Amino acid sequence: MGLSSLCLIIVSIYILSTIVLFHLVVANSLQSYNTPTCHDNEIYALLQFKQSFVIDMSASDYEGAYPKISSWKSNSSCCSWDGVECDEKTGHVIGLDLSSSCLYGSFSSNNTLFSLVHLQRLNLAYNDFIGSEVPTSIRNFPRLRYLNLSYSAFSGHVPSEVRQLSKLSSLDLSRNYAMFSNEELLRSLAQNLTGLQTLDLSSINISSTVPDTLTNLSLLTSLILDDCGLSGKLPKRIFKLQNLKVLSVSYNPAFTGYFPDDYSGSSPDLMSLKLSSTNFFINLPSLIERFPSLKELGVRSCNISEGPVPLSLGNLRDLIYLDLSYNKFNGQVPLSLGNLRDLIYLDLSFNKFNGQIPTATLVNLTQLTYLSLSNNYFHGSVPQSLFNLMNLQNLYLGYNNLSGTVEFQKFLNLQKLTELDLSNNNLELLAESRFLNNATTVLPKFESLGLGGCNIREFPDFLRSQEALLQLDLSGNKLQGQVPKWMRNISTQALQYINISHNFLSGFEKTAAALPWPNLEFLDLSFNMFRELLLLPLTSFRYYNIANNNLTGQVSPMICNMTSLEYLDLSNNKLIGDLPQCGRNFSVYLEYLKLGNNSFHGNLPQSYFNGSNLRMMDISHNSFQGQLPRSLANCASLESLVLSHNNFGDTFPVWLGALPELKILKMDHNVFYGVILKHDKKNLQFPMLRILDLSYNDFSGQFPFEYIFSGNGTISVTHDLEYYHFYSMSSGYYSITIICKGVERYYSRVREDLILIDISSNNFEGNIPEYIGKLQGIWSLNLSNNILTGRIPSSLSNLSRLESLDLSHNKLSSEIPQQLAQLDSLSKFNVSHNNLTGPVPRGIHFTTFDSTSYLGNQGLCGDFLPKKCGNSVGSQFPPSTSEDNDSGSGIELDWKFVVAGSGSGLLVGVVVADFVITKWNVWFIEIVAVLIVFSKRIRN
Repeated sequence: MGLSSLCLIIVSIYILSTIVLFHLVVANSLQSYNTPTCHDNEIYALLQFKQSFVIDMSASDYEGAYPKISSWKSNSSCCSWDGVECDEKTGHVIGLDLSSSCLYGSFSSNNTLFSLVHLQRLNLAYNDFIGSEVPTSIRNFPRLRYLNLSYSAFSGHVPSEVRQLSKLSSLDLSRNYAMFSNEELLRSLAQNLTGLQTLDLSSINISSTVPDTLTNLSLLTSLILDDCGLSGKLPKRIFKLQNLKVLSVSYNPAFTGYFPDDYSGSSPDLMSLKLSSTNFFINLPSLIERFPSLKELGVRSCNISEGPVPLSLGNLRDLIYLDLSYNKFNGQVPLSLGNLRDLIYLDLSFNKFNGQIPTATLVNLTQLTYLSLSNNYFHGSVPQSLFNLMNLQNLYLGYNNLSGTVEFQKFLNLQKLTELDLSNNNLELLAESRFLNNATTVLPKFESLGLGGCNIREFPDFLRSQEALLQLDLSGNKLQGQVPKWMRNISTQALQYINISHNFLSGFEKTAAALPWPNLEFLDLSFNMFRELLLLPLTSFRYYNIANNNLTGQVSPMICNMTSLEYLDLSNNKLIGDLPQCGRNFSVYLEYLKLGNNSFHGNLPQSYFNGSNLRMMDISHNSFQGQLPRSLANCASLESLVLSHNNFGDTFPVWLGALPELKILKMDHNVFYGVILKHDKKNLQFPMLRILDLSYNDFSGQFPFEYIFSGNGTISVTHDLEYYHFYSMSSGYYSITIICKGVERYYSRVREDLILIDISSNNFEGNIPEYIGKLQGIWSLNLSNNILTGRIPSSLSNLSRLESLDLSHNKLSSEIPQQLAQLDSLSKFNVSHNNLTGPVPRGIHFTTFDSTSYLGNQGLCGDFLPKKCGNSVGSQFPPSTSEDNDSGSGIELDWKFVVAGSGSGLLVGVVVADFVITKWNVWFIEIVAVLIVFSKRIRN
């Protein structure tokens, strides 16, 4: 190589290096230009903000959540940090998006975040600020245009400083369930934030009307006020907002409204309308005609007239969301719904649809991800077209009249399916096949399976491969023997809900000390043949029902470790012994406790009632004794207390009168004793009591009606068909056994308008007060088997709903008030074995009561009694079987028929006989008198 060549190479390398260096300098300059330098004070503020919270992955319950602040380092520009946005010219932080960042901790007003005064966008949604109030320092962001604090566990009053953010165009404070405000919030937002385009305050307790001034927000495109406790009417001018695209006011049951009669000029581009669970009056055909561009329509549980779904619904061809559930739609699902080819969500549940599931409609709905047809009257088989909806994720067909066999392998087509409910039909599920057991078969990854009442005889083998199940319902099948050992291996980290009730199961195969599901919250084993009480020492455990089995032995102290328990039902077994003394370990969250019909004895532990959440307790038909735990006075939410058929020996618990929600108190068949003392304190007067049963005890003295029933419980009746119910991961009804019209009856559901007083079989004495006539809602009143004296109060005639009245076996005197004849509802009446005199009331009902209702009152007289009253009273004759001949009535009845028949022939005799049968006695005598005169004239 020559010298010239070497020089050429050196020159070339120099030129190339120079070019590369030039490009690096330019690139670095461009990078410096594109990434502005963050200000030191803002870096410090953000790093201090980072230090004020801890990272907790459970703090963001949102798919894709991750801790964005983990990437924040002091040796780099904050403008490059995850979630941080800077102004390109000034370098100031103008945007902060820390949504779903797993932030956990308290949020204070002196947080360094509020020194970022140039912020224009702030998103802290989907974190957990553990009940912090929204800091008043929020006012430090005068440039803020976008604020999202939703789903972040804020609480307290919405600060008035929010209204100072006058540049806001988007405000979202939704789903902070412990936050509250009032109408002033909406009014001030409308007055000060005139540039608002989107407003979402869902689940903030506003508890007010919607002010008309809200309609002044002319730029508003989205208004969402779901579950805000709204009342009154939605201003009609809302529908005149020209830019409005989204309106949602669902789940405000006291909120009503009408669509304007004149639709002209109203929200022409409205795309989402959700009015579910409100009291809106909806003319569905008119609504469909006015808003043809709707993409979302939710009218679940609204004021819609009963009838078929309008065919015109098929004209809303842009719909992707349709919820018609919980209404009174009937007939068949219209084929026009098949026009909605873009539909993703369809809910027709809880209506009265009938016929077969429409195959022709479903064929076209290939985009569906959610389909609910449950709780209707569909019959026939499960259509094949369902198995072609490849995008389905949620399918609910439960509680219909579907029949036939369903091969589970068909669901293999629906690989996206995560929730399936076929429960409570007449289906037979075939879950065993070679396809399901094939190692190469790919099953859907279910999260919820409802297979109750599907005639399944063995635990489905396909469950072995399920690892993500959250809920499993196999109740009401034909499962028998033991739960197989392999079931303990399914979804061990996921399973939260198991219901295998109403089968023929006797236990778990090779039961270990504890079941293997650490996150289990709900377990229903009721109505089986289990012999061993499984106790689960899980802090997550909330609902446990093992009633109606063959359990024996004592309850283990392990029950004390169930510190999150809300519902416990051990009733109808053969359990014995004392209940464990749990000290302060027993669950303070307990709402429902049912231990009835066992053989428990001893004292009831005080520790079971340290919490204030208890709503219902039934410990009837045991052998508990001693005094009632005074800790029951802590249970301010208690609605029903059933202590029947035990050996409690105590005075009347006047201190229970302070419980504001107590409606049912059954203390019958115990050894309670003594005089029930009156208290002047108004907070001890049982304000809501509706059912009181003190029968078969040893109470004495006068019963203080005015004291115990001075509240509204028995005076005003506001419900006709509502039932006492509970919700604790599962819904149900209160049940009760009462003596009704002399017969003991079990009620699986108790109506809220059922008002009953039974103080029979005690030693109560004194008069029945006239005050009792003020308890106008009473349905059954039993004062029998006491030592009551004096008159029967005429005010009883005010009890218009009274169906059963038992005053027997007392020492009542004087006459039965004639006003009681006004009680049209009365069907059971008993005043036997008193000292009553005079005539029985002449009402129609009183002639239908059995004569035993009046036995043991020698002074009573009446038509159907051995003793007859004078003509002035209107009593004429006894039953034909009477042996009392004092008035010659033993042959009087036959004589009347003979005269009637001979006087005017068979027809008149039959007609008059009908009067006798229906007991219209006064009219009968007058007719007979006329016929006798008429007969004599004919003979003459």
